[in-house]
Amino acid sequence: MGDRGTSNHSEVTDFILVGFRVRPELHLLLFLLFLLVYAMILLGNAGMMAIIMTDSRLNTPMYFFLGNLSFIDLVYSSVIAPKALVNFWSQSKSISFAGCETQLFLFALFIVTEGFLLAAMAYDRFIAICNPLLYSVQMSARLCAQLVAGSYFCGCISSVLETSMTFTLSFCASRAIDHFYCDVRPLQRISCSDLFIYKMISFFLSGIIILPTIIVIIVSYLCIMSTVVKIRSTEGRKKAFSTCSSHLGAVSVLYGAVSFMYLTPDRFPELSKVASLGYTLVTPMLNPLIYSLRNRDVTEAVNKLLEKKSAIQGLLLLFH
Repeated sequence: MGDRGTSNHSEVTDFILVGFRVRPELHLLLFLLFLLVYAMILLGNAGMMAIIMTDSRLNTPMYFFLGNLSFIDLVYSSVIAPKALVNFWSQSKSISFAGCETQLFLFALFIVTEGFLLAAMAYDRFIAICNPLLYSVQMSARLCAQLVAGSYFCGCISSVLETSMTFTLSFCASRAIDHFYCDVRPLQRISCSDLFIYKMISFFLSGIIILPTIIVIIVSYLCIMSTVVKIRSTEGRKKAFSTCSSHLGAVSVLYGAVSFMYLTPDRFPELSKVASLGYTLVTPMLNPLIYSLRNRDVTEAVNKLLEKKSAIQGLLLLFH
């Protein structure tokens, strides 16, 4: 069953997700906190998707990307949160080998896809501000669909490689994963395989994934800043900046959380768990808020939707 005598990963039938090492009386508080955050994620991202799909004014490349971003946030948080919520009350806290593999695969797929999608959104903002007259031509529906499909493709390839490498390791030290979900670093800790080649390949793979997205984002914003500085009117500069501020906020939250997580020393697993909350739950909760609070179009669409709802309720009351 994957105890200390186990010498091959195929003998492990399940793992134990240790979760947070806190006093039992704090489990209820953590459960309620996780439940509140997850409810906000569901409402915020599902609401954002509904608004984008129902309001014709939001039928633009930027909101097409934003709708996909909301879908990704909704799915990958749902890969993590429900199991974490169940484990607050479960005595066994077990997850099957296949379940752990699936959780890691889906999370890696969507988190990498989000990184590439944010790069595509940066490119979209670059075209909108630096080449506004050619925006509708350059950011065609076909190109937008290709950028989104390419993001999913890169996420899928990355996830297949990362998951297959991780689950070909031997897990003989323990079957207790010191985390609240199946992640690469805690799985490495319970492996008895030689991790040198694995870590080198994983580092190289991470570089291939992260560097291009960061380069696209940085170069796009350097060009945007160069263009904004040349705008003479204060109102024009303010308008140009407002179109980018939401995206910059989303990028900062995701990459800040991921950087903090992987810069945290592996010898502090509790700190790693807290850091990983940043991109597993906090980021998908904040993204809808960032885009709705800082965006006039979304705010107007929400108000329009609420007005329609009020009108329908008024008609129903009249008939009754």
